[in-house]
Amino acid sequence: MTISTMSAQENDQSHAAAAAETEPHSGLPDYEGGPRHEVSSKDPSAAEHVLLIEDIGSLRAIYDAYLRAAGFVTHSAETAAEGLAIFRSHPIRMVLLDLMLPDRDGDTLIAEMLELRPRTAIIVVTADRSADRAVRAMHAGAVDFLVKPIDETRLNAAIERARSSSLQAPGENPYESKAPLGEFIGTSPRMQMVYERARSAARSSAPVYLWGESGTGKELCAHAIHSSGTRGSGPFVTLDCGSLPADRLDSELFGHHSGAFPGALHDKPGAVAMADGGTLLLDNVCELPMPAQIKLLRFLETGQVKPYGATEPVTVDVRVISASANTPEETLASGKMREDLYYRLNVLSIEMPPLRSHGEDIGPIARMALDRFAAEENRCYTEITDEAIRKLERMPWPGNVRQLMNVLRAAMVMHDGPVLRAEMLPDIPTVSAQTDIAEAGATTVSTFEGMTLAEIERLVIEAAIERHDGSIPRAANELGVAPSTIYRKRESWSAQD
Repeated sequence: MTISTMSAQENDQSHAAAAAETEPHSGLPDYEGGPRHEVSSKDPSAAEHVLLIEDIGSLRAIYDAYLRAAGFVTHSAETAAEGLAIFRSHPIRMVLLDLMLPDRDGDTLIAEMLELRPRTAIIVVTADRSADRAVRAMHAGAVDFLVKPIDETRLNAAIERARSSSLQAPGENPYESKAPLGEFIGTSPRMQMVYERARSAARSSAPVYLWGESGTGKELCAHAIHSSGTRGSGPFVTLDCGSLPADRLDSELFGHHSGAFPGALHDKPGAVAMADGGTLLLDNVCELPMPAQIKLLRFLETGQVKPYGATEPVTVDVRVISASANTPEETLASGKMREDLYYRLNVLSIEMPPLRSHGEDIGPIARMALDRFAAEENRCYTEITDEAIRKLERMPWPGNVRQLMNVLRAAMVMHDGPVLRAEMLPDIPTVSAQTDIAEAGATTVSTFEGMTLAEIERLVIEAAIERHDGSIPRAANELGVAPSTIYRKRESWSAQD
């Protein structure tokens, strides 16, 4: 299809004034005819049913024509009440939902629809560019969020993602598996939570924020989300925002044209353009400089990227996953990221748990590593003893899975097989994190004599922050207070110092 510039009036005379005054043109091909409130003539048993809830008749007719041409059975409504009634009485599998409806806000319908039919794919559409609105809709369960005017390419991509991932018959959904996801190893309850959230994220095109300590598998999770979703056949591009100087990040992210600046001898596609049709992972996203954050926000809002030196922007279809060692609360409180960008990136959030919190997975991970490293290092290892596994399980693993893998590789390189025994493992402190905390607390108590209550409070809070590697939310959780309490106290201490 080609995008037409015909006015809404030529499509729907009765809604011309409303369309011109309250809604931008859809950007989709115009459709000769009025809004439809009847099911299309296609056999309901041979096609998926889609519900359009849009109060502007001309736009409703355009969406209807586009979806019928794509093979869907369509139903249309102009109010929330009418849409909910149709949803209850027909086998709707996908909803194109305007958030600005005359009788109520469309986003209040999302939870009601998903409660009635949890497998429904809901794509929300609105002229409101508010990041908060997008976040609320995604948290409520929408699988995609489109801002008017809607580009045909973006609507088609959203529909195809929803169609291929969420419109499957019960029992056919590959995301319901409880098996480890992607290249992950382990079936502990903590990891099952990760798999469940990652599979849910794979069904959507919404931005994902992955967070957790170094070595917990954030990039592995991003790969799994990409490969398990509808973008699995597209490119997966990683950009480490913390490994490049600020003056190069703009070019690396958005690209440049030849001659744009001294030394730009050739056109260079940025990471965003290279990920077109696939996924872009922004690792250490909190290290993005402010100018790049502004451009990234613009891209997330418009789907367009303008390389340095270009005269016209280019439309791309990219799913963004960001990763950081900081919790979402820390990211927002640190001030290192624009608040509007934060809400765009943190639509779906997944915590990667530290290895010490799911120690039952250490055995399976170690056995997998034994097989892999034996092949890579040309060693004859075939077995790891139970005693060696127990020793590994007693270790605190501050470097998490990455550290575990490095320890196992080192042990295999330094010794001969075929059995990896406990005494072959390097000496690593085996005290648990809880023992560390208890001993630190005992040491601190002996220093309290002669101190004021305020001084003791500061000492205890700062010790807790240090124990949690600078994480204020985790320190607050240990101390039983809100993170905002610690932030406020630290500000007052800074003023006093």
